[in-house]
Amino acid sequence: MHTVPGSAELPDVLAGPVLEAAPRLLGAVLRHGDVAVRITEVEAYDGANDPGSHAFRGQTARTAVMFGPPGYLYCYFTYGMHVCCNVVCGPEGTPSAVLLRAGEIADGLDVARQRRPGASDRDLARGPARLCRALDIRLSDDGADLVNGPITVTLREPATDVSTGPRVGLRQAPDRPWRYWITGERSVSTYRPAAPLRRANRPDLGL
Repeated sequence: MHTVPGSAELPDVLAGPVLEAAPRLLGAVLRHGDVAVRITEVEAYDGANDPGSHAFRGQTARTAVMFGPPGYLYCYFTYGMHVCCNVVCGPEGTPSAVLLRAGEIADGLDVARQRRPGASDRDLARGPARLCRALDIRLSDDGADLVNGPITVTLREPATDVSTGPRVGLRQAPDRPWRYWITGERSVSTYRPAAPLRRANRPDLGL
């Protein structure tokens, strides 16, 4: 498969607005060791302009990588058990990032199966936590250089048939159509809106 451009040019491609960078990552290959995944679904998060972004309220120790230069990996823990990973984009100081939501195994299928026992091949990297599990991406990989490795992103020809829709599971800015996927790909995850908040039962004080 022809690479346009090479991974060394990745930061230049990612330096623009997140809504341009996100669909450009569709079809790119994310590799960690023996396993590689072709990205089929992503979500854009636009920092201070996006209530759904971890960086909406400013820089913290958790989000520091997002404020750095483009082309690095931002990893975070969710539900106290799963790791999800993002590609940092935009100019340095602008904390935008692209969540890698899903993909198909392009290399290292047997290794990915061992890491996700019982999963169908379609589901090995279908969803952001599953993708990280298949690639053995951990929280300690936060800040990884995606050009020099050991985790790398290699851009391919831009996807020509791209669909958009709302991001999955968000309560803040849930309707922005900032999820992008390659139309018709079986590995794309299922859309689910945020679950409604449950209110604790409180006595009626008659106020």
